[in-house]
Amino acid sequence: MTTLQKGSRVARHPHRIAIVGSGPRGMGVLERIAARVAGAAPGEYEIFLVDAVQVGCGRVWRTDQPDWFLMNTVCGEVTMFSGPPDDGPARPGAGPSLAQWWESVDPSCPGPDGYAPRALHGRYMNFTLETVEAALPPGTVHRVVAVAEDLEPVGEGYLLHLSDGRRLPVDRVVLTTGHPTPTLTGLQRELAEFAADRPNLRYIRGDSAADMPLDAIPRDAVVGILGIGLSFYDIMFALTVGRGGKFIENMDGGISYEPSGEEPLMVAGSRSGTPLPARGRNQKAATFSFRPKLFTPPTIRAHAQDGPLDFTRDVLPWLIAEIHLTYFSAILCRSGTGREEAFTADVVASAATGAPDVTAIAARHGLEAPEDAPDLWRLSRPFTGLTFSGPAEFERTLIEAMRLDLEHAERGNVDDPLKTSLDVLRDTRWVIRELVDFGGLNPGSHRTDFLADFAPRSSFLAAGPPRIRVRYALALIESGLLRVVGPDSRFAGDPATGRFVLSSPVVADSEVAADVVIDARIPDPHVRRDPSPLTRNLLRRGIWTEFVNGAGEDAFHTGGVRVTHSPFHPVTSEGRPETGIHVLGLPTEHTRWFTLVGSGRPGPWNEFIRDADAIAARVLSPAEGESR
Repeated sequence: MTTLQKGSRVARHPHRIAIVGSGPRGMGVLERIAARVAGAAPGEYEIFLVDAVQVGCGRVWRTDQPDWFLMNTVCGEVTMFSGPPDDGPARPGAGPSLAQWWESVDPSCPGPDGYAPRALHGRYMNFTLETVEAALPPGTVHRVVAVAEDLEPVGEGYLLHLSDGRRLPVDRVVLTTGHPTPTLTGLQRELAEFAADRPNLRYIRGDSAADMPLDAIPRDAVVGILGIGLSFYDIMFALTVGRGGKFIENMDGGISYEPSGEEPLMVAGSRSGTPLPARGRNQKAATFSFRPKLFTPPTIRAHAQDGPLDFTRDVLPWLIAEIHLTYFSAILCRSGTGREEAFTADVVASAATGAPDVTAIAARHGLEAPEDAPDLWRLSRPFTGLTFSGPAEFERTLIEAMRLDLEHAERGNVDDPLKTSLDVLRDTRWVIRELVDFGGLNPGSHRTDFLADFAPRSSFLAAGPPRIRVRYALALIESGLLRVVGPDSRFAGDPATGRFVLSSPVVADSEVAADVVIDARIPDPHVRRDPSPLTRNLLRRGIWTEFVNGAGEDAFHTGGVRVTHSPFHPVTSEGRPETGIHVLGLPTEHTRWFTLVGSGRPGPWNEFIRDADAIAARVLSPAEGESR
């Protein structure tokens, strides 16, 4: 292994780097390493790209999954290269976006506003890997298909234990291990145990839909689906189009479903009682960058008390003000009266003394019905306070709400005031991360106000699927193959009948017996519930520890791996950074927030590329005194 002296590599080569996990995070680090070492001599570096499923794209993006599993970001906003293409060949630091690459390999590419299949994004990631390999001396990058099971500190480096028996000596390690399958707890465990004793039942735990045993579900089964988010749409397609059914566009522009006869009955439920709202028709350039006028870290900290923030008191009012400002500005812009600049200036001036009451200012500027400003709580739980006489009444109400949402989405994420204002939730995630990461909130607010309440509501309103998917869900509801049980859905096992039972407390006679329950929610990462051998061994060795926000009785055990700020070294059980290792992405969720970001974006570097570059710089040139 390379010897380190005074922060520099000396005589002995090669310098060996292992990247464990080759999903987007791992590939992002590899691309930046390759960009930084362009022109390196043969044998100067060796990079081992380790993945248990498919090197170059990982499990979630593997290329052999069906094309009905789609991304939920338009392809023009996705790139794995840290710079745009130029007059030269594609290479690290200068390569095509997903849309540009897709157009080059497929004449039927729908353009930059289309949604790519996840398998196609996997092919694009493989293209990125091939581009990296071509740019570096032969033998620099090694593809390793194996499970990383242990990481043993040895001298100034590490010994990576692989499932095929190999022991790989390396100098630096980057851990980007992606989505875990944590040990089941709570309701999930109860449902799994209920099914385990009854051979006629099946419980399918939350995971990527491409890895669920959906083909084993009988055609005559009643399938309960827990969660109506993005994974729900994947499951919906697998159980319909995946079984030979077809969605047909009618002469009037509507959509109907032509069944194959192999579909089971799907009954879905969630807290909201409705599928995710649709993404607005994209009207923004891929390089669009939203610049908040109110919701900025300096503004919030200037008006907050010293110490950790309280999300509800210190952060949320400013976010709501930014959303309302965007909403009313869009209305004024559409009016063509030229009043939006004066309105914005009035709002910004009012922010000098605290988060402004934007609706009151809107009323002063002559806007009608300012009380209709977006209410995140009402929008994310649209049926709160309502009761329904039965499933038929609830279904009529649900269909009406879904159609109204589609009308907003069709107008677009610029022209429709509601959809453009909700885009603020996506466009200001970086602000929230800067405020809440690494214990920026007090423990109680972090656990309750932010993670338990705001985060799921924000995800519901900001992460929506393409409009066509919502139209397909409507067609299935109208065909009778999909039913939504109602708000605050309950899932339980019924010992008397030996079946699962789904119901909603606000929909009379809503009980439905089911043979299968599928958890359509992405598992919440938790380092102490991750059964993988690598995680267990890293904890045993004290290399990984759990991030705990606060101390004493109020301490919040987050479940995230404790890491330093960039470049994200794990903090050991001795309280020191393990500077030869970097941890990025989902293992650190709850230490950091929203770590599942899956790509860079064309234009100025976003956090995805900045994080990758910071790690690339450190694994290549460790700072003086940082080697163990």
